[in-house]
Amino acid sequence: MQGVRLVEPDQGWKDAYLSFYEEWKKSQEQMVPWVISIEPYDFEGMLTFLKHQKNGIGLSEGWVKSSTYWLVDADDQVVGAVNIRHDLNEHLLNAGGHIGYGIRPSARGNRYAVTMLDQALGIAKELGISRALVVCDSDNISSKRTILRNGGIADKDYIEEDGNRVNRFWIKL
Repeated sequence: MQGVRLVEPDQGWKDAYLSFYEEWKKSQEQMVPWVISIEPYDFEGMLTFLKHQKNGIGLSEGWVKSSTYWLVDADDQVVGAVNIRHDLNEHLLNAGGHIGYGIRPSARGNRYAVTMLDQALGIAKELGISRALVVCDSDNISSKRTILRNGGIADKDYIEEDGNRVNRFWIKL
């Protein structure tokens, strides 16, 4: 996809990101990845939080370093977000994986997720990850297709306490 790229969050993307956030919030859908649920109205504070997550500063107990990127289209609109966990703990090994991603509601169906995951896998490789675990709920057919298009090899599913089935896939980098 020409002109579609991952960018690091910074002040220059404020208006584009607020549009992304507000559309998702208005949709009342679950915000994925988790990091986009952080209210961005203190934009500088949010950017500081993301930098701290990337550098492992002040992580909550049980959390790992993670890097967040925004997918922007050729018109410089934020159409997606991805969160790359640098390591896996037990929870991430079961149900979170290395990479969580989401596309804003109005931009779905345009193969942005395939492009975003592909670019995120390149970043994961640069972080020293040789095999990335990517997961999705079993009923999320679009995400499953995205993972498979990026080379996902199915592993054993994980059943969460609430009965939700999580499909787990490994991608060799």
